[in-house]
Amino acid sequence: MSEKKTTSNRRDFLTGRVLKQAAERVGNDIADYLNDATEDFAAPSGGSTIRLSTRAMATEFAVVMNPGPSQQVMHASDALDLIHELEHLMTVYKPTSEMSRVNAQAANGAVSMDPRLFEILDRSREICVDTKGGFDPSSGPLIALWRECRLQGRIPTEKEISDCLSHTGIDQFDFDNLAHTIRYRSPQNELNLGGIGKGYALDQAGRFLLDQELEDWLFYGGFSSILARGTHNQLPGWPVGIKNPLFTSQRLGTILLKDCSMSTSGSSVQHFRHQGKRYGHILDPRTGWPVSELLSVTVIAPDAALADALSTAFYVIGIEKALEYCDNHTEIGTILIPPPAHGRKLSPVIRGIPNEFLFLDRDQLLS
Repeated sequence: MSEKKTTSNRRDFLTGRVLKQAAERVGNDIADYLNDATEDFAAPSGGSTIRLSTRAMATEFAVVMNPGPSQQVMHASDALDLIHELEHLMTVYKPTSEMSRVNAQAANGAVSMDPRLFEILDRSREICVDTKGGFDPSSGPLIALWRECRLQGRIPTEKEISDCLSHTGIDQFDFDNLAHTIRYRSPQNELNLGGIGKGYALDQAGRFLLDQELEDWLFYGGFSSILARGTHNQLPGWPVGIKNPLFTSQRLGTILLKDCSMSTSGSSVQHFRHQGKRYGHILDPRTGWPVSELLSVTVIAPDAALADALSTAFYVIGIEKALEYCDNHTEIGTILIPPPAHGRKLSPVIRGIPNEFLFLDRDQLLS
């Protein structure tokens, strides 16, 4: 699809004749998310759209809208600006961010912060408890250890992992929900929103669009986080492609999303090998070691922050516990894909997603 990408000068660019031209550009395939009409199986297809994007959180964020009044483009541009604001709030990679300040000071005493940051940190704590540590915002030291060892061409020692584990775990952080403060019990403690921050940013930007009375749009961040509202192309939602985790250039199927979010986690792309053994990038915060029971996990949830966190948590806790979670939280749906026992065909385990919203390519599945 032809498209115009937004930059820091989006508002200046999308004016007058250029705005009209951008609004007239249409297509059937939105960055591998909006499903096109070229599939061999009977899946719903996308239609004409307007798309604006920006670069934030080391990935691409984009708003996809149905053609409509030019004012919606300005509102979408403002929503993308909000993503940058939230990145500066949550990142641990900028020493001037609010999250970096909290990490630097909270071991010395309770620290107050921007209410939005406390909101998402407390939400992270709740999900950590709810998933029994499958998702844990305190596992940054473990991630840093594995990243450093990978650069050195080795894996961590048991002692290195044990040392990290002694400084992780959500019980080492004291949350005061009345004062909106957090206190760390050790200078080695750290909170990191890498597993939920994109989703939270999508939720906040999406809330802004709804406040502007924009009801039909799809907002995504990177290749893993999507928030959809309303409908598209006379369909009961937005058609979104699901990749085959074994062959990521192939589409395994399509799902229709309406007023919900989708997040996918997996290690098919990000992994490394050491002495012939493959190690994925998703760590079990409880043990400090990579997990590999599943090829990929897709989660459907009411909001993007929850979908992001649960896709990681389900990957960690495995099929049985993930299905148990869905049974106890009926608003959550999931597609769990284990490695194939033989050959290349897959056997997804699906829970909580109505058949009328999910279209899989049966030729890629075990019968």
